Amino acid sequence: MAELPKSYDEWKHCITVKCGIALTQDYIHQRLSALSKINDHSTAKFIEMWGLEHHQRTIEWFSQAANEFKAK
Repeated sequence: MAELPKSYDEWKHCITVKCGIALTQDYIHQRLSALSKINDHSTAKFIEMWGLEHHQRTIEWFSQAANEFKAK
C-alpha cells in the first residue's frame, strides 16, 4: 500500500507532481462535491481503501487549496 501524505504540502506535491493533476478551481470543486457524498460508490471505495481519517484530511486539503484561489 502506498504511503499516505501527512501534510498539505505532501498531498499537494502528490497531486500536482506525482499525479500531474492541476489543482484548478473546477477540479477542486468537483472533488469536494464527490468526497462530500458519503454514500457515493467512489467515495465509499475511497473510504474503504484509505479510511475515514484520511477521507476527512483530504476534504480539508481540497478546502485549503480552494482557499488559496480565494486569496489570489
